[in-house]
Amino acid sequence: MEANFFERVYAIARKIPEGKVTSYGAIAKALGTTRSARMVGWAMNASHNREDVPAHRVVNRKGLLSGKHHFDGTNLMQQLLENEGIKVIDNQIVDFEKHLWIPKVEL
Repeated sequence: MEANFFERVYAIARKIPEGKVTSYGAIAKALGTTRSARMVGWAMNASHNREDVPAHRVVNRKGLLSGKHHFDGTNLMQQLLENEGIKVIDNQIVDFEKHLWIPKVEL
């Protein structure tokens, strides 16, 4: 059952447009699940060997790069976001609301 949940998380993550981010909780809510945002975090952590899942676009509900330590290199997550035009200062997305993509609304 976990693998199925993870695949459902990845299906949503793949739809996050370049230059946008979403939160772990927003993905959980879009799945209509009672599972926590933490479970989505576990799924994203397990996705790092999958190039088709843009895990760098999933952050915490405040726009913090809370999963950055799961990426190779100290600033890879930030670099990937900045390459897409998202400014990050002190592990925090600048203008978070402007970049926020809400799957339950967008899908």
